[in-house]
Amino acid sequence: MPKPLAIPDLADEVTLARYPFLPQAKSWIASMAAKHDVDIDELLDGSMMDRARIRARSRLIDSVDSKDGVEVASIGDIHTEEGRLLEAFSFYYARLVVGASEDERLISRWAQAEAERAQRILEKDSAIRIIANTYLSEIECDEKGIWKIGLSDFIELCTGITGSRWRLPNCEIKNGWVTLHDEGDRYSSRAKVARLLRERMKEDIKLDALEKMSKMDEGLLIRLSEPVGMIRGLVASKTAETIALIGAGEEDWPPCMRKAVAELSQGVNLNHFGRVFLGSMSRCIGLPPETTVDFFRNAPDFSESTTTYQVNHLYEREYTPSGCSKLKVNHNCAVQTGDDKLCDQPWMDHPLKYIRAKQRRRKRQESLEVPVEQPKPGDG
Repeated sequence: MPKPLAIPDLADEVTLARYPFLPQAKSWIASMAAKHDVDIDELLDGSMMDRARIRARSRLIDSVDSKDGVEVASIGDIHTEEGRLLEAFSFYYARLVVGASEDERLISRWAQAEAERAQRILEKDSAIRIIANTYLSEIECDEKGIWKIGLSDFIELCTGITGSRWRLPNCEIKNGWVTLHDEGDRYSSRAKVARLLRERMKEDIKLDALEKMSKMDEGLLIRLSEPVGMIRGLVASKTAETIALIGAGEEDWPPCMRKAVAELSQGVNLNHFGRVFLGSMSRCIGLPPETTVDFFRNAPDFSESTTTYQVNHLYEREYTPSGCSKLKVNHNCAVQTGDDKLCDQPWMDHPLKYIRAKQRRRKRQESLEVPVEQPKPGDG
């Protein structure tokens, strides 16, 4: 479902500073840049933007290191012009850094974190109405605060959200509208709208950053090398930490399993097929359910109780992992021809075969490396 052809006017500068990725924010930020002489040199190195760069680094670190996304609190009071300036340009600087990383997974994780931050604010912000009308073609709210969303928008957005409440058979659908019923403190109607908006905002932030990445020249990439190195190092550290916690034996894992673990550790929203595959692989190679749950802790929608239930279900029903052909069809294969010699073998059609082959190969190598004891002088 396309976004509205005409977006609503939005002149409130506090709202524009809180959500600097809004399409309405572009002209406002351009006018702020002109008013305060903020050009690319000032943004990257100028003293006036020092605090904005500090806030930007915080946004980037939170996107990698925090399970809750970017910190909601601003570095300054956004009810002042200085505070709004710092908040808006901290977002712009952070977007430059992730774009300069030329790492689409990092961009996706940052977009996810920024969208999570926006979701948490929207749950309490009166601006939710105008932002909903910015991103959704069909959205209404009655006098009781119960929201309805067009069926096409709902179907598009809920595919990336787990939980039974987002499945169509469990929804009230009438005349092409889905009613988002209030579940009280558990999940309000307003919170459901914020959750759906998060999906649309995340996609917009990601696409915008990818566009900026495609237009960066070598000079800008060099100037941003220091903050890019910082965030890349943090990502590498988190990935290594996650794998180390899982335990020994990962040297035998197939690339598809490593890919799933790495993506989850970086906050990428692994699709349903990939989640079932990872859980069933973990069961087959003898990892305890608690370890398998740990794989998912950095997932954008992680819930301890829900993930534990689903993992236990996989273990109890003794699910077996799918083969290579289904992994490829569902976009969970990690290699292309030539990336991994073992995967290129004509008989390699299942990840469990990969593990067995790696184990046999390692044992043969170890047997060849066993030192032969030399006779001591005087023996025999």
